[in-house]
Amino acid sequence: MIKTVEPATGLQGTIALPADKSIAQRSALFALLSPETSSITNYPLAEDPRTALSCVRRLGADVVDDGEMIRITGTGRDGIRVPEEAIDCGNSGTVMRLLAGILAGAGVPAVLTGDDSLSRRPMKRIIDPLSRMGADIQSAGGGLPPLGITREGPFRPIQFRLPVASAQLKSCVLLAGLFGDEPTRVEEPVATRNHTELMLDLPVVRTDGTNVITSSRRQSIPPQNLNIPGDFSAAAFWLVAGTIVPQSDIILPATGVNPTRCAALHILRRMGADIEEEREQQTGKEPAVRLRVRSSQLKPVRIHPEEIPNAIDELPVLCVAMAFADGVSRISGAEELRYKESDRLDAIQKILEAAGVRVEGHPDGLTIYGEPGRKVRGARHDSRHDHRIAMAAAILSLMGGSASEIDNAEAASVSYPEFWSHLDSLAHR
Repeated sequence: MIKTVEPATGLQGTIALPADKSIAQRSALFALLSPETSSITNYPLAEDPRTALSCVRRLGADVVDDGEMIRITGTGRDGIRVPEEAIDCGNSGTVMRLLAGILAGAGVPAVLTGDDSLSRRPMKRIIDPLSRMGADIQSAGGGLPPLGITREGPFRPIQFRLPVASAQLKSCVLLAGLFGDEPTRVEEPVATRNHTELMLDLPVVRTDGTNVITSSRRQSIPPQNLNIPGDFSAAAFWLVAGTIVPQSDIILPATGVNPTRCAALHILRRMGADIEEEREQQTGKEPAVRLRVRSSQLKPVRIHPEEIPNAIDELPVLCVAMAFADGVSRISGAEELRYKESDRLDAIQKILEAAGVRVEGHPDGLTIYGEPGRKVRGARHDSRHDHRIAMAAAILSLMGGSASEIDNAEAASVSYPEFWSHLDSLAHR
């Protein structure tokens, strides 16, 4: 699909965000491990969460969707069914990495596959600790999917210090650890999103600036009875759009603001964005607020390596905000972006350059030369089949001097199926 995005003269309205993708995928996978029935409301229609539901069905969970609530009756730790065919994880790195931990811990033989994009994403970082825990994992060259997972010998708990700040790697090891009689301990020097610890009630101890999270068979696995908040990563697109497009006023109710997820909110405020929040509700252990954003002038910013893990998904659209700041902005320590659904550093650099923005690329980030109120050049942008790149290009195009086109715009449905209709609604088209 090629989507044409016309320049906007103002964005106004209230948007019901899609439910949080990270929480949704985890809720389905964790419900598989609980012997009780989980009741999940506000489960999203996006492709990745629906993939998670498909995968747990294949492993023996009973999933009932009545249109308002998802009910999942899990198998418990010891009842996971051996799948007859390969399990397709679609485009979801979260599903593949977390499911690998579950299968390796349970000793359930299976093959995990994915689409072309997922098949290019590195899995060696999970293969190494799972192998130490007794799993035998076969992969394509260089540790790429598909992954063939077996475990013939006993499960071995480990103590594992995260070599990179990755919530998916952390969760993978902790989920495998749930099958050990003795504790598995994960040391996390740099905090990453903590949905797994919250949703599974895992003990966390902070020692000398490092989080130590423990999992074992001793921990019961609670049913996932929750109302999923709005996805902050989706909100970030409207926070940037509402800031850079003149005469904008956007309200985002029930937005999840887990402290390990919303670094982009603080970065935008540091830049001078006019964003208000009102405490609204607690959805289980996840805080949610009503956000309101209005047009404002932005200052340049430096995003430092320690901020990257908790802003990783929002960095492409933060780059768009930097293009309209009054000066030079710099991102460093973001080499992880090169291993997402696309090389997101290269992809957003090319999009900004096509629009006439001066950008310098670095191995670990970008330098962006901003200009307040600029009218960028209309262009045809390649989304690279990456949902976050497609949506970031659309937000940039709202400030065009002429219309732009987004190739493979349907990629947005991976996380935000309503994105294009919401964009039209805010622009009153």
